[in-house]
Amino acid sequence: MDMTESGSDRLVELRRGFHRHPEPGWREFYTTHRLVEEIERIGVDELAVGREAYDPGDRMAVLDDDASEPWLTRARERGAREDLLESMAGGSTGCVAVLDRGAGPSIGLRVDIDGLFIEESDASTHQPAREGFRSEVEGTMHACGHDVHMTWGLAVLERVKASDFSGRLTVFFQPAEEISGGGFPMAKSRFIEDIEYLFAAHVGLDHPTGRVVAGIERALAMCHVDATFEGISAHAGKAPHEGENAMQALGTAISNAYGIPRHGEGMTRVNLGYCEAGSASNVIADHAHVEAEARGETTELMEYMKRRLRRAFDGAAHAHGCDLSFEVISESPRADSDPALIDHVATVAADVDAVDDVVPVADFGASEDATFLMERVQDDGGLATYLIIGTDHPSAHHTSTFDIDERSLRIGAEVLAEAVCRVGEHSEPTAS
Repeated sequence: MDMTESGSDRLVELRRGFHRHPEPGWREFYTTHRLVEEIERIGVDELAVGREAYDPGDRMAVLDDDASEPWLTRARERGAREDLLESMAGGSTGCVAVLDRGAGPSIGLRVDIDGLFIEESDASTHQPAREGFRSEVEGTMHACGHDVHMTWGLAVLERVKASDFSGRLTVFFQPAEEISGGGFPMAKSRFIEDIEYLFAAHVGLDHPTGRVVAGIERALAMCHVDATFEGISAHAGKAPHEGENAMQALGTAISNAYGIPRHGEGMTRVNLGYCEAGSASNVIADHAHVEAEARGETTELMEYMKRRLRRAFDGAAHAHGCDLSFEVISESPRADSDPALIDHVATVAADVDAVDDVVPVADFGASEDATFLMERVQDDGGLATYLIIGTDHPSAHHTSTFDIDERSLRIGAEVLAEAVCRVGEHSEPTAS
């Protein structure tokens, strides 16, 4: 995909197409179909879809089959190919594309593909609504820029193929980032083996159009937890003493969790973001469910918070005579960008005309399961960086009015493609 004006128009067209059809984690059936269509048009040396791209048994935050069925039906109705849907059976979405161009470095690029459960604004001031590419999927939206990231991945494949690049490029179109489900299986797959340089990228994150952050540090390690308290129901007026109150256990667990001591060695976080309990005002609640998360500045600090969260829930269940189910459904480690690859991206970005501000390093302050892939490459002696391509966005990520400055499509595609093609100029992995 060239970087002329017509090439930029094509980037806009692709991004808007993805934006109209967002799908949440492990349900990206139509999204994967569209990616495969574009990858086959480009022409690659290997393309693995769904179960061919990773072991489904390695997935995190896996859904029940009935959660996927409506999305599978919708994808089929939209024209998704049956052979691709078969490869994605059971919710194994996403794909990996490989260009093999002979002797040279082995490079990976990771982009995420899932949307969020957010109803997109239909206000006339919201560009997607005004210009006809608002989400067509009720209650679901690309509110974090993954439509942009997919577009970059395709653009990099096409540009690298058309260049004189020598080496191997693997692009990971990773599902389920928002639920931290897809990074781990791709980090365990055969495609990550022997990668010497890994790039991951995100749009925006409060950085303006024209700015490139060459690498992030302090991505918070994170775990998602589902917990259920099971008590005994009873009549709240006639025999409350016969019940074991799961709702009361939940309330105690909430207080206990927010009372976990902060750690002196770094930042820690805990949040209980969703809960439901009970059935009626005159019944002692015999069931309560909560979805929570814990984070830490390091993987070790996250593990501390996870242990203390479990202890807080155990104590609440015991105090109120309830049984507890406590399940960590997904997690991700901390990983920092490597200085040598940061320097390389900074040098490349400075040569891109539309880039007017290069920031070497910035704190990330959130969590990302791309860290699984970064950690794997680094543990094997390679280099990794997670860069940010700035964009002017009118509201925060994960909001109904999130949008991007479409000039950042071309900027990101050019920076990433140049970073891949010129990787040997400024950085050497610590081991082959």
